[in-house]
Amino acid sequence: MMKRVLPLVLLLILVGSTIRAQTPPPATPQPGNPQSAMPIFRAQLPGGIYEVATRSIIAVTSHEYIVDAAARVVEVNIDTAGSLLARFYYIEPNTPAPASSLAAGAIERAQQLLTTATDKTGLDAWKRVVKNYPTTTHARTVEYRLQSREELNKIFEAADEAFRLQKQKTLKIE
Repeated sequence: MMKRVLPLVLLLILVGSTIRAQTPPPATPQPGNPQSAMPIFRAQLPGGIYEVATRSIIAVTSHEYIVDAAARVVEVNIDTAGSLLARFYYIEPNTPAPASSLAAGAIERAQQLLTTATDKTGLDAWKRVVKNYPTTTHARTVEYRLQSREELNKIFEAADEAFRLQKQKTLKIE
């Protein structure tokens, strides 16, 4: 009985070694080779850099709201399986639609003057994230303020594509 078992055991060991030798090792990400690394969504912005593995993104949203009847906020959120929420937003004065083109021109001119005045004084509240502790401080939230709806739309489109297709996406906004 022992004579029959020994050749069988040796045969199994030999077959196992052969199979192991033919199995390629798992792929190891190589530095500088984006094809071998996990897909990342990366946004480089004037306020900082946001980077997340696309497999960790569980929602990409966009919505608009009014704050204290004074400002309109358009916001894009990226929710992840981790504990950090990324919030990107564009804010503008909440002005009603003018009845005439003359009124529209006056409102646009007033906004330009406000922007020019804040640029000269160094008060760039319309360009940066502004928080009033503790009212506007959100735990585990990172916020980026953008200069235009177009920039915000680029963030949404890039994040949505990375999320839906699980692919590498890099975006730079200056």
